[in-house]
Amino acid sequence: MKLTILGCYSATPRVLTNPTSQVLEIKNHMFLIDCGEGTQVQLRKHKIKFNRIKHIFISHLHGDHFFGLAGLISTFRLLTRETDLNIYGPKGIKEVITLQMKLADSWTNYKLIFHELESDTSELIFEDDDVEVHTIPLKHRVYTNGFLFKEKEGERKLNINAVKANNINIAYYRKLKQGFDVENENGELIKNSLVTSAPEKPKSYAFCSDTAYKEDIVPIIKDVDVLYHESTFLEKHEKLADPTKHSTAKQAASIAKQANAGTLILGHYSTRYDNLNDFKTEAKTIFKQVRLAKDGKVFNFN
Repeated sequence: MKLTILGCYSATPRVLTNPTSQVLEIKNHMFLIDCGEGTQVQLRKHKIKFNRIKHIFISHLHGDHFFGLAGLISTFRLLTRETDLNIYGPKGIKEVITLQMKLADSWTNYKLIFHELESDTSELIFEDDDVEVHTIPLKHRVYTNGFLFKEKEGERKLNINAVKANNINIAYYRKLKQGFDVENENGELIKNSLVTSAPEKPKSYAFCSDTAYKEDIVPIIKDVDVLYHESTFLEKHEKLADPTKHSTAKQAASIAKQANAGTLILGHYSTRYDNLNDFKTEAKTIFKQVRLAKDGKVFNFN
């Protein structure tokens, strides 16, 4: 599982900082999460192939989280993209994007598939053989979701030396990977555990931005391996968090602790702060495994 931070600051783009956008690579998928202004430039800068992006998840319709989407869609068109593009986001996102395409007479030569979200409870919005994605209802000034990405358990791993030693025909390899006991060439039943090992533990990633402190999400993200949680403010500006429906670094850490997360990544910093290490210092008073998002930073979780 690999996470590339394209932008992790709140509000307006600046010369050296970008609004929210990130790419999650998980089980051969490349998911784009939020698409603030400048996202496609960041994608190019970090050599991420446009044609691998087939699913885009938009948390809410504030500009610093989706103003880059129309431009990216238009660039895909100019590059003669043919692959379908799935876009998951709040109700209204289809209207916004299609109006821009209509007024510019720039209809795509590939299929845009919108999945508009309205539910206030967590729901499954994507699933295939390898991954599933659930919404995380958040508390912000407009309808907002986070997203929980979960790997499905893989197949068992063959111990090929043990398989051969037990004289098992290659025709049964698939059933072994699926966890079944099988008969060998001598008609003996071979226990699966003797010739295979368990698959790697499935990994999970939760993206939570933007939101006020909301303990309701804890059961949804319980035991998540990696949690990205917004931390717009430091404790000294906590009085600004509730009216703007944002969180502090300590509040993000509290959610991580309650959820028994493996690692907490902080982001969505207000541009009023110069020293990001202050966010980490405050969060670590509550939760120890804290890392800081930074534009261009790559996290590998193996």
